[in-house]
Amino acid sequence: MSSELEQPFINELHEEDDEARDWDLLIAFNELRHREKIQGSKKVAQTWRMKERMKTVSVALVLCLNVGVDPPDVVKTSPCARLECWIDPLSSQKALEAIGANLQKQYERWQPRARYKQSLDPTVDEVKKLCSSLRRNAKEERVLFHYNGHGVPKPTVNGEIWVFNKSYTQYIPLSVYDLQTWMGSPSIYVYDCSNAGIIIELFRQFSLQRESELESALNGSTPRFGSPAPAVSSVRNCIQLAACGASELLPMNPELPADLFTSCLTTPIRIALKWYVLQNTGRLVPNITLDLVDKVPGQLNDRRTMLGELNWIFTAITDTIAWNTLPRELFQKLFRQDLLVASLFRNFLLAERIMRSYNCTPMSSPRLPPTYQHPMWQAWDLALDICLRQLPTLLEDENAQFHHSPFFTEQLTAFQVWLSYGSEKRNPPEQLPIVLQVLLSQVHRLRALDLLGRFLDLGPWAVSLALSVGIFPYVLKLLQSSARELRPLLVFIWAKILSVDSSCQTDLVKDNGHKYFLSVLADPYMPAEHRTMAAFVLAMIVNDYKQGQDAALQGNVISNCLEQLSDPSASLRQWLALCLGKVWSNFDNARWCGVRDRAHEKLYVLLNDPSPEVRASAVFALGTFISVTDRSDQANNIDLGVGMMLASVGNDGSSLVRKEVVVALSSLVQQFESQFTNVVVQWMEEEKQKEKSAAVTGEVPGGWNLVSGTTAIQPSITNSIGGSFTSNDSFSGESSTVRRTHSSSTLAGTTFSSVYMTVWKVLVQLALGPHKEVADMAKQIVNTLKLKATLSARPTHVMQNSKACYSAPSSPSNTAPIHGTPPHNQFHEEHLTPGPTMKRDFSSPHLSGKANSYTSPHPRAKKLLSDKNSAMIHEEKEEEPRNLRQTSVTTEFFEWSCRHFAQPLMRLSEEQDPESSSHHKREFRFLRNNNVRQDAREEQLRAGFNRLDVEVFVNKNQGIPAVIKFHPYEGHVAVADKDGICFWDWEQGTKVNYIYNENLKNTKITAMDFINPHDESLLLCGTDDGSVRIWRNYLSEGYDGKELVSAFQAINDLIPTVRRAGLVLDWEQESGMLLASGDVRIIRIWDSQRETKVQDIPTGAESCVTSLASDSFGRSLLIAGCGDGTVRLFDRRLAPSECRVMTLREHNRWVVKVHLQKGSEGKIVSASNAGDVRFWDPRFTESVRTLNLTQGVTALEIHKHADVLACGSPNQFIGVYNTSGDNLSTIKYHEGFLGQRIGAASCLAFHPYKVKLAAGSTDSFISVYSTPVKRS
Repeated sequence: MSSELEQPFINELHEEDDEARDWDLLIAFNELRHREKIQGSKKVAQTWRMKERMKTVSVALVLCLNVGVDPPDVVKTSPCARLECWIDPLSSQKALEAIGANLQKQYERWQPRARYKQSLDPTVDEVKKLCSSLRRNAKEERVLFHYNGHGVPKPTVNGEIWVFNKSYTQYIPLSVYDLQTWMGSPSIYVYDCSNAGIIIELFRQFSLQRESELESALNGSTPRFGSPAPAVSSVRNCIQLAACGASELLPMNPELPADLFTSCLTTPIRIALKWYVLQNTGRLVPNITLDLVDKVPGQLNDRRTMLGELNWIFTAITDTIAWNTLPRELFQKLFRQDLLVASLFRNFLLAERIMRSYNCTPMSSPRLPPTYQHPMWQAWDLALDICLRQLPTLLEDENAQFHHSPFFTEQLTAFQVWLSYGSEKRNPPEQLPIVLQVLLSQVHRLRALDLLGRFLDLGPWAVSLALSVGIFPYVLKLLQSSARELRPLLVFIWAKILSVDSSCQTDLVKDNGHKYFLSVLADPYMPAEHRTMAAFVLAMIVNDYKQGQDAALQGNVISNCLEQLSDPSASLRQWLALCLGKVWSNFDNARWCGVRDRAHEKLYVLLNDPSPEVRASAVFALGTFISVTDRSDQANNIDLGVGMMLASVGNDGSSLVRKEVVVALSSLVQQFESQFTNVVVQWMEEEKQKEKSAAVTGEVPGGWNLVSGTTAIQPSITNSIGGSFTSNDSFSGESSTVRRTHSSSTLAGTTFSSVYMTVWKVLVQLALGPHKEVADMAKQIVNTLKLKATLSARPTHVMQNSKACYSAPSSPSNTAPIHGTPPHNQFHEEHLTPGPTMKRDFSSPHLSGKANSYTSPHPRAKKLLSDKNSAMIHEEKEEEPRNLRQTSVTTEFFEWSCRHFAQPLMRLSEEQDPESSSHHKREFRFLRNNNVRQDAREEQLRAGFNRLDVEVFVNKNQGIPAVIKFHPYEGHVAVADKDGICFWDWEQGTKVNYIYNENLKNTKITAMDFINPHDESLLLCGTDDGSVRIWRNYLSEGYDGKELVSAFQAINDLIPTVRRAGLVLDWEQESGMLLASGDVRIIRIWDSQRETKVQDIPTGAESCVTSLASDSFGRSLLIAGCGDGTVRLFDRRLAPSECRVMTLREHNRWVVKVHLQKGSEGKIVSASNAGDVRFWDPRFTESVRTLNLTQGVTALEIHKHADVLACGSPNQFIGVYNTSGDNLSTIKYHEGFLGQRIGAASCLAFHPYKVKLAAGSTDSFISVYSTPVKRS
């Protein structure tokens, strides 16, 4: 072997280190759109929003004090508690009126707008009159009944409380049953008397009795029509608060007020301070007296003062205790439905704590769990300590400064600590209600919003928790703030809220909150990330909400979005397009506003965007742009122009985009249903004519079939179908990419009929496409139209349709002019290729004006749409055609896009987190890969002079092997037959799995490769109709095991030949590029990251491409072996017309293999089926060396790293050689004493690293051969 040929293999070992950097290798088809289903989140019913807000509008204050006379059944101590509403009843003759007035003031502190009525020492009739009038005026709102029974006997076991007769000589019982009747429902009762708990139980019994009586009455007699049903006071709608248990007396401590329970409910801070002093005298704050706490400076509603701050802290603590203790539904009912009820229950928690210390147990209905020992009370005691320590100084020195409590700062820190370890599995953070309270303070607001945003980012469960605690009114109010520093935080928080609960859109529009997000979106100084969130919020505001669309339109949302469509952020471009699509969805005012701004023309630019999500969003927006109601000439003109642009992306590489194309085109078909039906009638007639005229009659010298009755595709036809639309190789981000003239411009010489035919053919192409979901969607439309066309009694030629008098749709001004209207028979040519007519780049030479009789495209549609073919698009067997509006197809792309904002955005993804299990698994795989490469090096060095004929595996495959591939790092080999792929564990000798490729009938697999073999592998399969499918979980057994990651039409216009190469693929893992060719005149390069075509390279050959090789490291050199024996070299960096840099013509027959040795000195190796193997220096047109092996080579394979090659012969043997031409082994028989002769080799493959050879033969046997096993 010459030294110059030896060198690449030696150098290759040194370059192995570069290749081993698995961490730097691209992982293709691994985006969210590939790993998850395109569907929205499951809608979880939100319980935070109260079904109905309630208000306590009337309050009855019933005081039975009988000042100066003690009740007969209570023996009071001496001295005894005397104060009522902080007034001594014996202090004056009008003390009763003063007490009543004071009680009213105390209640007005919590509900100033209620209607208050006092009833002082009343009779039964007075109570009845009072309650009845309050209920009558309150209607469906809540009424409060406050009862002070300190001057009357205790309630009875029969459910009676006491009032007086008119002369105050007797105590008169008042039945709670009657009180229920007068008060009605909903109501709240406060009982401040001894033995009050007995009333709660009897109240429940009376309610049940009343419901039972009503039910019996309804069952016994049918009420007259229109008569109202009697009102029932349900216990479920009545709330009760009782001062003590059924057998308990009220405290009589003279240091306490007599109405201790009422004081706790209505003046909580005052009684809390007094009780604190009584409990803590001589401890932390020794100089504080009862008289001193009455002098605490400040106002309750001024948080800057000591009294106001204590009240603020008390509200936060009681809210926190309730939220952490009560069931969510009960918390919502008691603490969020009614302001007065919420205040009373917060104060009730204090009453329980204080009164339990005096052996009284306050009771309530609904019953609350005990809260008097909750740890948050210790935080309250600490806050009191810190404040009261300053009290003497503040009272003595007027200039002394009040130091605010660190309570809120410390609670925010505790919340921050929880966030460091927070997850759904842990208990919710108990500080969440405090965080909401802090939002009221400018001092802590920024930090609180930041922490709140981090909490909401944990997931939808966190958003639901925050909404249940009452976040909504706080953050809604903050939208009125003009502070710029709050903008990023508020936009993030609202994005999180709307991603979980879209019903908040109504509140935002009602409070003009949408204006806040419009201003954020229009702010050029805001980062793209936050403008994206603003666009998302606006999209949610207008989503299926007419008032939201109106409000956003008035806020110039369309022009704001259009101005930013060229932003570098793909996520922002995506949401701008989605927002536009939602704004004008079923809203003509917004649509015409978009027309005036040329919105559809500006969106055309995004159809070539590098991001599939952006392209899908642009298609979505253009689809909703199609008018639903307006059928004027201008509307038709615009709609059909949009339809032509949408048709131009029908062959997009991303199924995400193609699904949106189907949905968008279905809208167009619905609006022009009769015209499309006529087009389908014409198309079906042309089909029948084509079937009669097309027949293969011979072969021309170039190798293509000669099909009689057909001619080349003429330029005018190409242009009339879709040649006026071009696809840029890259996204420039400028509106100049696709320039449009004014909307009144027309496609020169193009009639509406060509638009309908174009769209129809794209739909047929999509219905025959490789992606099942896309195909099924398109089939619904195609089948319905075909059925309508079949049942059409009198087909009308679409060219003579009266609609054709409209002006044609507008056209990009930078495209080539189209001359003349296509004659009718020109569509006759195109029916053979229903999909490929919409290619987005027509730079290939075979689409030029050169007319060759052998350039007819592969009649894929004819073959697949014939009635005899089971893979046809089935027609519906219905007597009447379905309405297309009933056949509407939809996707969940918008909802799926919304899911992004519901998921954690601040946290590292599984892919990036070095502590995640997926990262550890990847690390293990990369270590394994490196070991495989290291272990194979010794084998590679010895391969050039070692035998390679030890059969380590043999088995019979399910079908005849067409392609065979080793997995580089795992012990299985993939064997493709016509319809599926079988996986064999060649090390263990077992069959692992078999999957069907789901390719159409009459097509077969011709190419296969592993994608991401260094990580989680995907399987790439190409079939001879030009389609590519990529599978995940291909080793998982069962029908549901495999998963289609992506599928697209890699090549169109496949040309039929006598000997077909089918689809030829070359996958570049390093760059993520997929090279595709075969029975066509071009080599198409696809970018797997963008999922779009990068360029078409014309081969210039008069025959098919049979083999491809590329320099994946330099990413410039591309080699194609052709059926005419030529080997063509291309520099993909050059323009298509200049990129063919060399043609090597020494082979005379079909090239079976081209190979590029790795390394800077690597040679090109090519072999033809004549058995000649030639080595080329890329700098010269003459071969450096030639090996003549065996005649009639059916398959040839060259090892990537070792000095060995193998060729299969139809004469049932496999020859193994080194690159010097030395025969290392000749394999003729299977191993064994009676080993049978091997079949003719149909395919060969070397292991990418190990020196192992896999061979498939025409007798369906597959074998794996190895070098002799090294004996230890």
